[in-house]
Amino acid sequence: MSTQIATPELTAWEADRALKGRHRAMWASGDYHAVAAEVVGELGAVLVEACGVRSGDRVLDVAAGSGSAAIRAAVAGARVVASDLTPELFEPGRAWAARYGAHVAWEQADAEDLPYADGEFDTVLSCLGVMFAPHHQVAADEFVRVCRPGGTLGLLNWTPEGFIGQMFATMKPYAPPPPPGAQPPPLWGREDHVRGLLGDRVTDFAAGRQALIVDRFADPKAFLDFFKANYGPTIAVYRAIAGDSGRVAALDHDLIELARRFLRDGIMEWEYLVVTARCRG
Repeated sequence: MSTQIATPELTAWEADRALKGRHRAMWASGDYHAVAAEVVGELGAVLVEACGVRSGDRVLDVAAGSGSAAIRAAVAGARVVASDLTPELFEPGRAWAARYGAHVAWEQADAEDLPYADGEFDTVLSCLGVMFAPHHQVAADEFVRVCRPGGTLGLLNWTPEGFIGQMFATMKPYAPPPPPGAQPPPLWGREDHVRGLLGDRVTDFAAGRQALIVDRFADPKAFLDFFKANYGPTIAVYRAIAGDSGRVAALDHDLIELARRFLRDGIMEWEYLVVTARCRG
């Protein structure tokens, strides 16, 4: 009787599918649309403006979530595809788009394996999305591939030093170890990292740090309660330690202290990096 042995390639493929399945489940947990609509929604408009999206442009929003950037691009008159690994986010996205009278095509897609032709889009952008793809170079390669020569690339991501980057650093000791080869999301908020990912395939590279003014949380506990209920990565970390009340209490304390450091008179500033570039012709 022979024994079939899985090839290393099949094992790697299965591991990647399992990882992507966990990512999809993480973002489907809670209510990410509440975060997008109530806290960070204006950043989509910031990125669309930075990219100079015009009427008639073909635009792809990678890891679009519920579409804060995609919807703004459609309002500007572009023909927009919002792609995301987690289609559960599309229903609130469609309702959000309808309120703006915006037409957006919603398509499930992995940022590391986009189902689009080379050079299919005039503008390829991502607002707080592609940064969560685990393999940064693979995602960057796909980002560039589907943009036409001379087209625009646009990225908006949290910086490591800003509030959300520090939130991930705070949660890291409580989270399960990342799978081999996975890179931390806030690296996308470093100019040198993004330059390295895009390389000489782009021209007119420009990067700048800005801050989102957040007045949604009256006190640190309000921030903690909102993110524990709605934000997938935070929910996932708490689920991982749910059986250890001491660690849960410790993480509560650490996140509240982090929010306390950033909160001044009901206002927080969350730093992000905006990058634009043109695909080399």
